[in-house]
Amino acid sequence: MWCVPEITAEYVEKMEDVLAVYERPYNPKEPVVCIDERPLTLHAEAREPVAARPGRICKRDSEYKRCGTANAFCAVEPKAGRHFTKITRNRKAPEFAKIVDKIVRSYPKAKTIHMVMDNLNTHCEKSMKGHFGESMGGRIWKRITPHYTPKHGSWLNQAEIEISLFSRQCLGKRRIPRIGDVRRQARAWNRRVNREGLKIDWRFTRRKAREKFNYTTSTFTRARH
Repeated sequence: MWCVPEITAEYVEKMEDVLAVYERPYNPKEPVVCIDERPLTLHAEAREPVAARPGRICKRDSEYKRCGTANAFCAVEPKAGRHFTKITRNRKAPEFAKIVDKIVRSYPKAKTIHMVMDNLNTHCEKSMKGHFGESMGGRIWKRITPHYTPKHGSWLNQAEIEISLFSRQCLGKRRIPRIGDVRRQARAWNRRVNREGLKIDWRFTRRKAREKFNYTTSTFTRARH
């Protein structure tokens, strides 16, 4: 389902930067955290489902009621099995600032936090300063080292895997009408996967990228010069 565009020097540079971060040995002083978000549509049943009973499955009507939208921020430290899930009304800059602040406060002893994210315009220092103010927002942002995936390269963000896990294991195919219900379900799921220390086994390396896309770093180095 992913469409990889032309492999340019910029694409390779950002891809190799992200993959190099993933290849780092686990270091609690420099955790690698991947973050992304996904929209949620709130649904209610138009008619009461027929409950399951011995020999008969639960039945529900295909018709439903739309009850608005929400947003899910999903962040994960893949090698430590640490998860952060936050349900918000939207994905605007203040909400991004709050989840980044939460992550930063969760690593008080870290030298820096390597944060992998895509190129959404809210994923920047301006969002932090706009919500927390110049001084505090700047201090929070200095705690992280951002690593941006290339354009059309969001598949390189392990938070995409986290979103898939959250969608399948927590939300499933249920119809949830209220944002408060989603928040309760998300908190319960988050506690469970953190208790289990659910990790992501990422195996796509820089070497495999060079083989897959048939390039060498020296080629693009010469092109830039």
